[in-house]
Amino acid sequence: MGRLAAAIGCRISRVTDSALGPYQTAVVRIGFAATWLLFLVREFPHRHELYGPDGPWSWDLAQQLIAGNDAFTILLWSDSRSWFEAVYALGMLSSLLLLLGWRTRTMSVLFMVGVLSLQNRSVFMGDGGDNVIHLMAIYLVFTRCGLVWSLDARRVKRACEARARGELPHALGSARAGGAPTRPDRVGPALWGALGFALLLVTLAGWLGAGWLVLFWGLWAAQALWWAAGRYTGGAEPRVLLDLVANLAHNAALFVIMAEACLIYATAGWYKIQGTRWQDGTAVYYPLHLDYFSPWPALSDLLSANGTLVMLVTYGTVVVQVAFPFTLFNRRVKNVLLALMITEHAVIAVVLGLPFFSLAMIAADAVFLPTSFLKRLGGWAARARGRLFPGRDRTPPGPPGQRAKGPGAPEQAHVGFTA
Repeated sequence: MGRLAAAIGCRISRVTDSALGPYQTAVVRIGFAATWLLFLVREFPHRHELYGPDGPWSWDLAQQLIAGNDAFTILLWSDSRSWFEAVYALGMLSSLLLLLGWRTRTMSVLFMVGVLSLQNRSVFMGDGGDNVIHLMAIYLVFTRCGLVWSLDARRVKRACEARARGELPHALGSARAGGAPTRPDRVGPALWGALGFALLLVTLAGWLGAGWLVLFWGLWAAQALWWAAGRYTGGAEPRVLLDLVANLAHNAALFVIMAEACLIYATAGWYKIQGTRWQDGTAVYYPLHLDYFSPWPALSDLLSANGTLVMLVTYGTVVVQVAFPFTLFNRRVKNVLLALMITEHAVIAVVLGLPFFSLAMIAADAVFLPTSFLKRLGGWAARARGRLFPGRDRTPPGPPGQRAKGPGAPEQAHVGFTA
């Protein structure tokens, strides 16, 4: 009984003391931000037909639909063309800044606003990949996805190095709380104030429902509390408590992301089993002969001409999708199936001409990638950056979520309004 209690206590301590999977959530952040940004850039010439005033799904029809399902979109606050251009630009800018990891907490919220606003404006324009982006944009808000591979993490690392050299004093309260030293943050509070003023105007105008008002005001207040606890409190207790809550929210959101990916593959696989074309091994043959899914007709004809290959791909797809959730308990088998699924999505992107669907699914799959592989990947990227930009700091930030080992060592990348 004592051993069981100790094991349970160790598990609870691990969940509350650190944000699990920092490299995996960073890859998910980068993957979905890049996918949505590339989609918006590619569709920029057609944006008015997809989500704007020239689309077949008119502004009046969208209003009627939103009135019935209470979906979130700020595009229906005004039918002017300039407002649409501003929201589209917000979607592109927030995607880019989230990709880079600049003010990650704030950008994750703006990224969610951009994704939901555009997709809910024209609900019939999306596909399976858009649905995945839709869900992940919400989940990312609750993760600490900027702890590594972000401008936020680099800013914290440089502040710690400057303090270690004696070039930078502790921020007020940060030294007492054991947090990372930093210069007074002016950008974060200014951004927080501007967004708070905008949210106040929206609240007074009555454009948001009660549920969304509670969410956005809660996130806005949490940012202020987080910053104040690190700057003005005289002890470590407030910061430790906020750290615990943030870690719990992060780990819960990470679990939901993993469960969502498993649910997608499990439902897709079991529905395929019920289809007669999947049962007789010919399901892959038919999409290869549709003009819409044949960007390279010669390649599609070459693949569909081999009946054995078509049968193996058809059955293999079903087996991998159904089996994947059950392989999470065996790391080696899971990694093999994960590589097969990522390869399959890469082939779908090329052969069937669905690059953004494939990128979204690969980004979702990345949450299961091994930490050791991601660290090696980060090392390769750092060395490649060093060759392209010699003289810059090529040392990637250390893994977050660890207690300070000495003077000036940060506990988390959580300075001010950052990660």
